[in-house]
Amino acid sequence: MTPPADSVALWLAAFGTALARGDADAAAALFHDDGCWRDLTSFTGSIRTLDGRPAIARMLRATLAHVRPGAWTLDGAPSASGDTVEAWLRFETAVGRGRAVLRLKGGRAWTLMTMLAELIGHEEPAGDRRPLGVAHGAYGTGQRSWLEAREARRAALGRTEQPWCLIVGGGQGGLALAARLKRLGVPALIVDRHARSGDAWRSRYRSLVLHDPVWYDHMPYLPFPDHWPVFTPKDKMGDWLEAYASIMELDVWGSTTCLGATRDEAAGTWSVTVERDGERHLLRPAHLVLATGLSGLPQVPAFPGADRFEGTQLHSGAYAGGAPWKDRQCVVVGSNNSAHDICADLWEHGARVTMLQRSSTMVARSESLQALGWGRLFSEDALRRGVTTERADMTLASMPYRVLAQAQTAVTAEIARRDAGFYDRLRAAGFLLDFGEDGSGLSMKYLRRGSGYYIDVGASELIADGRIGLRSGVTVRELRARSVVLDDGSELPADLVVYATGFGPLSDVVARLVSPEVAERIGPIWGLGSGTARDPGPWAGELRNMWTPTAQPGLWIHGGNLQQARFYSLQLALQLKARFAGIPMPVYDPAHAT
Repeated sequence: MTPPADSVALWLAAFGTALARGDADAAAALFHDDGCWRDLTSFTGSIRTLDGRPAIARMLRATLAHVRPGAWTLDGAPSASGDTVEAWLRFETAVGRGRAVLRLKGGRAWTLMTMLAELIGHEEPAGDRRPLGVAHGAYGTGQRSWLEAREARRAALGRTEQPWCLIVGGGQGGLALAARLKRLGVPALIVDRHARSGDAWRSRYRSLVLHDPVWYDHMPYLPFPDHWPVFTPKDKMGDWLEAYASIMELDVWGSTTCLGATRDEAAGTWSVTVERDGERHLLRPAHLVLATGLSGLPQVPAFPGADRFEGTQLHSGAYAGGAPWKDRQCVVVGSNNSAHDICADLWEHGARVTMLQRSSTMVARSESLQALGWGRLFSEDALRRGVTTERADMTLASMPYRVLAQAQTAVTAEIARRDAGFYDRLRAAGFLLDFGEDGSGLSMKYLRRGSGYYIDVGASELIADGRIGLRSGVTVRELRARSVVLDDGSELPADLVVYATGFGPLSDVVARLVSPEVAERIGPIWGLGSGTARDPGPWAGELRNMWTPTAQPGLWIHGGNLQQARFYSLQLALQLKARFAGIPMPVYDPAHAT
């Protein structure tokens, strides 16, 4: 058997030679027929998955002349697992330095991920390039102190100085991107409707904690301390984000509402009207980034009789806590993460609560996800094995979503075996379970739909033993003065009805802030695209419109969980920096490739 290092060396020599002479077909021939190449900005100027040899060859024919890749080298020793050899690589292009992860099977590439890591001549001022922080011998010359310069910039921003990039939304996504842009020297301003950074977390119900573990949730540049709890309470997360904004010296306008935005294509700028503390401002950024999360407006079903219900009705987004509902009758419509959390919170406060499950839900115990899923990359054990956050992020990104789905199917099947008794108890209580449309489980549901699942941190046991009531496979026929009538004719007494029914698509936010025409031009946001006639656009195998140019010039979408905000903020920041610095970065469009 050929040693892993020799297999990689042979493949890399042939690959580098083919690219150097511009032979796209020869380079593509080094992949399996069904091999995948996932590129993050380095070749395509965007985020693209090329599935199969013909797609890879078309991309290379369109990009090699201006990308001019070379200087391919190994980044550490290759490793082997079964019939797969994995190697980490470095390379350069005409404009930047890149990283890559290669997997070979039988001497041919099964998967390749390439990503732009930095722009040549525009490296972040870190390490040996960090600023001195003082100008020795400059005393008496009128030099500003750090604080004076910071306050002067804040006073000028939006008045005498315009942000080059305006980020709408100051949660983890907006803050992560702003931190990346700050390090790259791109002037950016965050506007957020909350008064303080982190308030989006603080305003949620009191018992909320992150369902993802701490190792998965670090922000760029500033990891959590190693004493941080595995699951972060929401107020602790809010305080961390506020401290992050301060430490990273980010420009944030709180208590600011974005009222609308229009694009002047000739000038290449936006006119964005915002209201801050009752005063309107007109901002003129070149680029507008929506970092408001993946959801649009709250979806509240229009059940008959809702207008005559004498109790309280509210959407899960407005739920503040269960204290007022002790000994009261509560119905929660929905069965995903928020519904479970709210039901558990109401139960903890002594309410009599019933969950109304209208369709099946994927449930996975947090402990099992950690043991069989997250833990391989994001855990104390992973850190002991040398898997840093950066390496974990790149490993995750190196799996094209089609391949990831296959891997998650095996993980999900093992979770189902491991927790068979847990699932049996839920089914016995009447809970409707599923494991994803193809058995690929929670992660793929998140990527495809952004909903339909619950990461169990305790509520499932309350359902299984009956402490949280459950009605499944039914829906609401009507509301009466103090009850909810179901479509099977049964009636639930209710003082409170919580609609944990999710949110509309983010395209609704685009339609409201910009225009319905722009929302339609961009198309769906989030969810894996197929690139077919029914799902047109360049999104085959990728999340639609995320972290990459949209059909509306100057408009970008940034979002996702904390891990995605951390990792993909770099790719989005590099694309924006290239435009700010006038660096050519053509965007590969597979629809027009030959």
